[in-house]
Amino acid sequence: MTTRILVTGGAGFIGSHYVRTVLGADGPGEVEITVLDLLTYAGNPANLDEVRDHPGFRFVRGDICDPVLVARLMAEHDQVVHFAAESHVDRSIDGGAEFIRTNVVGTHTLIDAAYRAGIATFVHISTDEVYGSIDEGSWPESHPLAPNSPYSAAKASSDLVALSYHRTHGLDVRVTRCSNNYGHHHFPEKVIPLFITNLLDGRKVPLYGDGGNVRDWLHVDDHVRGIELVRTKGRPGEIYNIGGGTELSNKELTQQLLDACGAGWDSVEYVTDRKGHDRRYSVDCTKISEELGYRPRKDFPTGLAETVEWYRENRAWWEPLKGRATL
Repeated sequence: MTTRILVTGGAGFIGSHYVRTVLGADGPGEVEITVLDLLTYAGNPANLDEVRDHPGFRFVRGDICDPVLVARLMAEHDQVVHFAAESHVDRSIDGGAEFIRTNVVGTHTLIDAAYRAGIATFVHISTDEVYGSIDEGSWPESHPLAPNSPYSAAKASSDLVALSYHRTHGLDVRVTRCSNNYGHHHFPEKVIPLFITNLLDGRKVPLYGDGGNVRDWLHVDDHVRGIELVRTKGRPGEIYNIGGGTELSNKELTQQLLDACGAGWDSVEYVTDRKGHDRRYSVDCTKISEELGYRPRKDFPTGLAETVEWYRENRAWWEPLKGRATL
């Protein structure tokens, strides 16, 4: 029996990778996907070129805040995987209104329509940033939420809205919280693609503060695999952390990117730290590992080398996007 999945934000970095993977040769089969995407600055139709002619693929340009459109699409599907979000912290600091609209109002529009349409499973994609900052150790899923940016506050709110529909209405909602993703087709405002594309162009790269902020890096291949495990084997009402297992300070990351691009520290420009910049993120992945058998497979040096090479070979994809990035 074919499963009909509505994927929101499926023209973005992670959403498009999910769609390409599920509809690819190694995907689960017997799946049809409709992508709903408004194609804002970070949504790129070219990210879906690989699957555009797939018989199980359909694209709808539209807004997740549009209740009429969303209700119509929900009635045609069995499951939802919800990626659509405003996600760049710097943009949220400059102005948070769009983040509240898309991440909170949009999620409520979707989850309410999913409940009313009798959707079987709703997978809500979130972020480790909802936990705030942690000096040592790692967050389990039960850790209290303490977001520090308008972006992460909007995502934390959307998590709570989604989970409320499980607890109140019994809707099968499953939430994933990932660490920092990297890989190909990543819009060049985020740190890894920004640094790679700047360095390939012989430009300087901006390093915030003292470069000591620490992040856990997750290759998009591993993230998508974790999402599929949650969609197919996860439990209703549960939250699953998905991490990559590679913690690096921004300074350490910069060194690896400089080495990979053949550049030196004279290409680095220290800039004023971001307001409210969380010092360290670290997720505990014990739950998804023990329950669903998740392990990250892509080691960071290999994944980073592949990512740099992809950007080196795909200027036609990223050069038109550079003007839309904030830094």
